[in-house]
This record gives sequence, structure tokens and C-alpha cells, in this order.
Amino acid sequence: MDEPYFHTVFRPKLENPVLVEGLPGFGNVGKIAARLLIEFTHAKVFAELYSPTFPDYVIVNKDGICRAPRYEFHTATMGNTDFVILTGDAQPSLEDLKAHYMLCDEILDFAEQHGARFLVTMGGMPTPKPAEEIYVASTSPKLAAETVEKGAILYGQGRIMGATGLLLGLAKNRGWKGICLLGATTGLKADRGAAYSVFKFLMKTLGTKVPSSHGREKEKG
Repeated sequence: MDEPYFHTVFRPKLENPVLVEGLPGFGNVGKIAARLLIEFTHAKVFAELYSPTFPDYVIVNKDGICRAPRYEFHTATMGNTDFVILTGDAQPSLEDLKAHYMLCDEILDFAEQHGARFLVTMGGMPTPKPAEEIYVASTSPKLAAETVEKGAILYGQGRIMGATGLLLGLAKNRGWKGICLLGATTGLKADRGAAYSVFKFLMKTLGTKVPSSHGREKEKG
């Protein structure tokens, strides 16, 4: 395998879907939040992305069956909103800058083919004393202000590493709109609390209330 390639499971019919990204990173906040969204919307995998820039190991399940690392694209509809939810096993090495740009372009090309022009990325923001804060960065001042009005804190300086930040920047260059939601976390371990806060805030921005039964204890991975 010399280049990234997509494996199509089925072809969904989508109308102006929102692309939501949650990949491994600080505290695994983005990945866990994406899994919560997948569970909440009963999303189904419709495509997989494999790349030679992923780490050189395989994933082995409880039955001893292995598979290559991959990104998964899930789809679901909630109300009038179609979703494409991206999550996966790992990101390329931080030192492999070309791989990050290549993969992010592949992801955005794929999402555009399905009609996406709006993006939400999710991740963790390291801080020594997190208190369930949600930070936001955006492609426009208007979107940032609207998200702050809903309770987020403006992420006014610094960097957002990996796909969580780069996807947003490259999407803006393409004329997309989007936001990045960052949950405060120490980043020292998988932070389900921060992920649940990000998930709840995302649902709030979409006008959907999360039932109390859909708690953070339901997320196991």
C-alpha cells in the first residue's frame, strides 16, 4: 500500500451533512466524544480509510482477530441534520507533517463528495486544573461569537495540534465553515468526563438535549 485508500461499506444519501471529527489526542477527548455521538445517533459505518502513514501495528480484538489501523466514517440523521462522523485508531506521527496534510486533504475531499461544507472538530485542551470548560476556535468571528454565547470560552491564542486543528484550517481555505470544540483536560489519561462535556455542548449547539440516562458511564472506550 503506497497511498491512502477508502473501503466503501455502503453509499448513504446525504444532504448537506455536518462532518464531525473525533480522533485520538489529548486525553482521547475527541475520540470518546465521537463514540458518544455515534452511540447517541445510532450511526453506522459507511466507509473506512487506510493509510501507510498510520502506525506499524495491528488492532487485535477479544477473539484474537487482527486488522490494520484505520479511520471510520459513520453516518446518521438526527432531526434535519445529516452527520458524517469521523473517528479512528491513531494519527500519523507528529514529525510526519506531510502525512497529516495528505490525510486531512483526503478526508475533506471525501466529505465534499458527500456534500459536506460544515465541520466540527473535537479534542482536548491540556490544563493543570480542568473544570469542565469548553473552548472554541472557529473559521469566522461570527461563528466564534455564537458559540461563546452558548457557553464556550474563546480559545484566543496558541495552537491546536493534529487533525483537530489542521482539518479546521484546511477547511477554511476551501471556503467551509466550522468550529473546534476543546474540552479542558490534564491529558494524562483517557478523560471521559471532558469528552462527555464536549459531547453535551455539541448537542446543545445543535438544539438537542441529552437525556440524563445517556451518561458518561456509558462510554467504555
